[in-house]
Amino acid sequence: MRLEDLLDRLEALEGKPYPFYKDLKGVWRGKGFALRFVYVQGDPFATPSVLEVIYPGQALEALRVYTREEGRVAVEDFLLRALKARLRDLPRLAGSGHSGAVRVEVESPKVLPRAGAHLGEKALSLRFRVGLPAQGRRILGREARRLFQALSRHLEAFLQELDREALLRHVRQAEDFAFIQERLAERGLVAFVGEGSVLPRESGVSQRPLKGAVPFQSPPSLKVAFRTPHAGEVWGMGLPQGLTLITGGGFHGKTTLLEALVHGVFPHVPGDGREWVVTDPLAQRVQSEDGRSVKGVDLRPFVHDLPLGQDTAFFSTEDASGSTSLAAAILEALEMGARVLLMDEDTSATNLLVRDARMQALVRRETLTPILDRVQDFKALGVSLVLVVGGVGDYLDLADTVVLMEAYRPQEVTAEAKAIARAHPTGRAFGEPRYPLRAVPRAPLPASFDPRRGRKEKVKGRGLRELVYGEETVDLSALDLFENAQVRALGALFKRLERLADGRTPLKALVERALLGVEDLFALEEAPELAWVRPLELAAAANRLRGLEVVQV
Repeated sequence: MRLEDLLDRLEALEGKPYPFYKDLKGVWRGKGFALRFVYVQGDPFATPSVLEVIYPGQALEALRVYTREEGRVAVEDFLLRALKARLRDLPRLAGSGHSGAVRVEVESPKVLPRAGAHLGEKALSLRFRVGLPAQGRRILGREARRLFQALSRHLEAFLQELDREALLRHVRQAEDFAFIQERLAERGLVAFVGEGSVLPRESGVSQRPLKGAVPFQSPPSLKVAFRTPHAGEVWGMGLPQGLTLITGGGFHGKTTLLEALVHGVFPHVPGDGREWVVTDPLAQRVQSEDGRSVKGVDLRPFVHDLPLGQDTAFFSTEDASGSTSLAAAILEALEMGARVLLMDEDTSATNLLVRDARMQALVRRETLTPILDRVQDFKALGVSLVLVVGGVGDYLDLADTVVLMEAYRPQEVTAEAKAIARAHPTGRAFGEPRYPLRAVPRAPLPASFDPRRGRKEKVKGRGLRELVYGEETVDLSALDLFENAQVRALGALFKRLERLADGRTPLKALVERALLGVEDLFALEEAPELAWVRPLELAAAANRLRGLEVVQV
């Protein structure tokens, strides 16, 4: 069917009941593209309709500027951003509910695989939402025609008017990021922070760089270079494996640096300021979460010998304390194969971080083995720790690298820190833990991921912090998610986990299997608002399901 016929059909719907919009489903062909109605909303107040614009393969040669998969993802990401910017110029329409609203889902400066775009050999598909106009529940056909006339003009010119240089920068940045990230471990590094990076953000809730911020400058002793495929030699600070302490006075940038490392597991768009911050892909932030649910974790490496003989080899609680939740988060991360743990003393239970000499002398029946006593065990496992500290000096004895932040400028002070540790001994006795540092694999039961209550599923993301799943609201506030699209993806992936779980497959293997062919999963979803999550985040979300049921395997 021709796009001109669609415009006539829309005008003919003027004044008819809203369900007549359902007749539009199908493919309408314009000049150089086709428009498909994937999903048509039931009324103007419902979630807007999903449309897909399809460009044929012969129009795509100029987009094939990538040399690896990360580059192809960057092309898709760039196209969605460009389409979002272009469609901001569409005319505003009168009407009820979401009438005339056009939404292209890209929320953050992260370059992620997204359900809204797919660049294949034969076609490019981009999906977005459109609120079909109505007054009350009567169709505004003439307004709809005006909207789609303007939309078709934009879609026809979209590929021809792309900024090719910007596309190339976008792709090359993502490919250089992937190049560095692949080489961190072989260089003995957990992260890289490029010279001139702008780490501070406008505010605690903004992902935009702070204007006038101090550009990052590497300490000479930690300066390293990577010769990248596109940008050539890139210099910056390389954080070594082992125990790294980031310290300094309040408001001097130590938490800002840690936050940048958390974000650095994903590539960023050029101009973000953190595009040359590259962190090990298996890095995960862990923290205390008072009141979280813990299911079937062997906590004995950190929590043991509880009063009244309570066993912690298969520990479950609906209301974990700060120390218990931090211990569980660490062991759950190790279960998933995390290689780097990112921590901040401000968000970590002090009694699990350290027990100083005075408390060792006073408290003789301690049930916690502090992380400090397990540093060498982490190293033996090949797991590095990056810890922000401002008041816990006991870690200076064991630190491999100490970075002091002063006015957002880092200095490497490892030798000075060691000298201070020798001159001011704490008198603390390092304990010998009774239980080996290891994570016992657990296998979820299928019922853990059942969203059905009565006859209807209920799966809905609420911002970055909550996922409504069945009758449960999953608290995601301790996870590092950067877009609501990632929260929605967790809901879709939970449903896949339900189909895959058998009570025998370990969580790690189950999550990895759920993410295999994830592009197919996204292609089948009617919602374009889904974005990639790592196995670490998917497992962390599953671990926070209060309905989770597991057995150790």
